[in-house]
Amino acid sequence: MVAFRGPKVWLWRWRRNPLRRRADRLESWVVLITWALTLCGGVAMGLVAAGSVESGLARQRAEWRPVEAVLTEDAPEPSAPDGTGAAKVWAKVRWTGPDGSAHAGQARVEPAVPTGAEVTVWTDAEGLLVTKPASEAQARLRATLVGGLAGVFAAAVPLVGGRLVRSRMERRRMDLWDEEWARIGPLWERKIW
Repeated sequence: MVAFRGPKVWLWRWRRNPLRRRADRLESWVVLITWALTLCGGVAMGLVAAGSVESGLARQRAEWRPVEAVLTEDAPEPSAPDGTGAAKVWAKVRWTGPDGSAHAGQARVEPAVPTGAEVTVWTDAEGLLVTKPASEAQARLRATLVGGLAGVFAAAVPLVGGRLVRSRMERRRMDLWDEEWARIGPLWERKIW
């Protein structure tokens, strides 16, 4: 059973009213705390997540370097005969790391490149293959998206929790009203007849 709700009156929970019960005051604090945690928590978590993603991607841009590698086998032809296949294909390459050690692995290269041709690959500080780092604009977009999603999910937790607390309080209030009506209702019937 849902309580009757009249027209909305701003800040009605905070106004002086002789009919305001302890449950109304408690509910007003639950609503205030829920909204404060929802807004502040969501914004804070979004900003922290966005900053973390953006700093991680900036660190990648600073540490990852392009290196010239040599193909150790012919790059395969495009997969589709009409040329609509993948723009790049996998091929075996070898390169020299920053410490002078030889490395070998597979990298994405243009199709049909012959053995011995030089291609550019990206490596991390240890000389291992990585993807090309995100540009500043891509990093900003990723950080914004991740921050927005993290903020929404962080804001949902106190919002749902507050709603659950309020629904439990309302259920309890309705039960109390039913108990009172069970006591008072028969008294009204006697006076009417």
